[in-house]
Amino acid sequence: MTDEEVLARIGLARVTEPGSLDVWAALQSASAVDVWAAVRAGAPWGQLGQRALDGLAARLEVCDPQQDLERLHGLGARVVCPGDEEWPDGLDWPPGVMSGDVKGMAPPIVLFVKGPHPLRAAALSSAAVVGARAGTPYGLEVAKELSFALAEAGVTVVSGGAYGIDAAAHRGALAAAAAPTVAVLACGLDQAYPRGNDRLLDQIGREGLLVSELPPGCGVTRMRFLVRNRVVAAVTQGTVVVEAAARSGSLSTAGRADDLGRHVMAVPGPVTSRQSIGTHALIRAGRPLVTNAAEVLEVLHPMGTYLAPAPRGTVHPRDRLEEQTRRILDAMPVRRPIGVARIAAAAGVPALLVQVALPELLGAGLVEQRDGGWRLTTLGAA
Repeated sequence: MTDEEVLARIGLARVTEPGSLDVWAALQSASAVDVWAAVRAGAPWGQLGQRALDGLAARLEVCDPQQDLERLHGLGARVVCPGDEEWPDGLDWPPGVMSGDVKGMAPPIVLFVKGPHPLRAAALSSAAVVGARAGTPYGLEVAKELSFALAEAGVTVVSGGAYGIDAAAHRGALAAAAAPTVAVLACGLDQAYPRGNDRLLDQIGREGLLVSELPPGCGVTRMRFLVRNRVVAAVTQGTVVVEAAARSGSLSTAGRADDLGRHVMAVPGPVTSRQSIGTHALIRAGRPLVTNAAEVLEVLHPMGTYLAPAPRGTVHPRDRLEEQTRRILDAMPVRRPIGVARIAAAAGVPALLVQVALPELLGAGLVEQRDGGWRLTTLGAA
């Protein structure tokens, strides 16, 4: 992109809201410089009608793209435009794909990025980990551990920088110090929102990546949160919802992932928890249930290329015994020792077989010899 194109896209991002289909459509047939010139002149262009342009007048009066660019540079941030080497895959969906509260929303026309990692490279292997702002201790712990393990496996964890599950996911990924974490914001990069996460967001900006469609100085609105969610879903291979109430905003991210054909996964919670109503609804609707990073990786990778290990209980010494030897062990008393004949009768096996099996059971620490007889040890009785 030329400097003029970059400034034009900054200007368009300043005066219009993210996801504007009219602006995106105009940019498909003309350069950003031409569209920006038309907007400044108040001249209709394609779907950008006079009524829409009149609504931008107040913002145009205070718009200075060059000043915005200087503010970005002062933050240590950069501008990433479509066609740039750093522009991530996935931000090219056709009109009409988005549904729900962002129905018809277009892809971003520019991104503002802060952090030491190339955004496209970070997004190539990535997963969104999202959930309730009012996360329970259970949900926060799951999000942190899950994100830590994903980052250790080289997966970029993407979330929204909010309280609750988002913050826990970012902290888990940062603790792994193996793959960057990305926070997609619903405000300008200079606006630490929520304020309580200012230190966390600052750390992400230094060690991971902060991303926004909004120029510096832009605050949050309810709609900007919903619009932001489509970027979280689009730049990742899949979305994991850890906790979500019935009307959680994280379900919006899951919906946008569905719109884009991305994987949607859900972590189960206690059936008594209101914060897991949304995740349980996703599971009932057929979305994969995941409980750890290995299961997430199994979903994200092409079928059959990564298989999560089957869960297994603790291996007990008696698991390795032959069937008849286990019967002999089951016939052993816990307290008063008994002789070989009584063991054989209780087990329903020949006494000779009991005599052959006893050394093996003794060596395994499952039985002991006392007062001329045999009984179970604490390990054998477990």
